[in-house]
Amino acid sequence: MHSTVQGHVVMNLVVSNELSFRIVVDLEYDPSDPYAVRFTFHLPGDAPVTWVFARELLLDGISRPTGEGDVHIHPVGGEELSDVCIVLHSPEGDALLRASAPPLIAFLTRADRLVPMGEELTGGELEAELADILKGCENAG
Repeated sequence: MHSTVQGHVVMNLVVSNELSFRIVVDLEYDPSDPYAVRFTFHLPGDAPVTWVFARELLLDGISRPTGEGDVHIHPVGGEELSDVCIVLHSPEGDALLRASAPPLIAFLTRADRLVPMGEELTGGELEAELADILKGCENAG
């Protein structure tokens, strides 16, 4: 049986210090792509936009600033882990989103129950990966 972890969260798309819009974001974790999480943003008047980035990046960004390139995540507030900011950079422009940390933590906890962090490749999957690598080395030689 192949199952996924799904969730929904409401985030604020921050336009300026005075203006932000609440948007619904679908969250998905699929064990067939165990290192990634998918965020699908439902923007008013536009088609949904999906971003895929590392599950570990989201986890780290909840407690400390992290990210390089197109995705940066950092906590907001003090020690209570109240909010998280996600900054997305694209050729079309940048987006600053602010979300409550507890729903993101709950989503990651559910994903961790399905595939524990650090155990993305175990048992037969690891053996299959190793066999593919070794087969490629034999064919190259």
